[in-house]
Amino acid sequence: MAIWGKMSGGAAGLLVGGPLGALVGAVAGHFIFDRETDPGVAFTIAMVALAGKMARADGVVTEEEFCVFLKVFSVPPQEEANVRRIFNLARQDVAGYEAYAGQIARLFMGKPAILEDVLDGLFEIAKADGVLHPEESRFLERVAEIFGFAPNEFRRIRASHFAPELTDPYVILGVSYVAGEDEIRQTYRRLVRENHPDSLIARGVPEEFIKLANDKLAAINGAYDKIRAERGLK
Repeated sequence: MAIWGKMSGGAAGLLVGGPLGALVGAVAGHFIFDRETDPGVAFTIAMVALAGKMARADGVVTEEEFCVFLKVFSVPPQEEANVRRIFNLARQDVAGYEAYAGQIARLFMGKPAILEDVLDGLFEIAKADGVLHPEESRFLERVAEIFGFAPNEFRRIRASHFAPELTDPYVILGVSYVAGEDEIRQTYRRLVRENHPDSLIARGVPEEFIKLANDKLAAINGAYDKIRAERGLK
């Protein structure tokens, strides 16, 4: 992925400022950043920082979590050491993760689709051991709250990663069981629009997230079809 290895500590710090900028600044000199040609840089910094905090959430730090991060983002071998520096600094403890999440929320204010991309990445890290631990769940739920997601929206995002909620079409769409036809249709169309591969590419999201988006899109379409069949909607 082109954006790995293109973040200069000083320049990236100017881009994001605050805790994220301070974190990247701590490894200044290891990266070269070009904000004009790499719109996904801010997203990448956010993912590395919060993923590190996510890895500490259950109190057990494992190499497997970092390996999952490398796999999800297909980090080139020559850039692994650079990314590891930021990841390891962030995962020293969970403290301060709310400040990181708050800055990311401000960075992508008015762009809930990008914030959902960040949550998707964090869920993938949480799945490293195949179990969503209570502390990880609380961590993710709090991050989602800071990002501005309502509880039903958090359940919808979680459902795309963990069963058994994968079987509940209302949870998948993030609508209540008594939602009207118009609300269901509008929600469905918004989710399809936000999770379409073209939309992710336009947001500068790493290409490795495209497969995840396709899986989510399939689940969204399946949930909508199921609700339509149950309700006899056209």
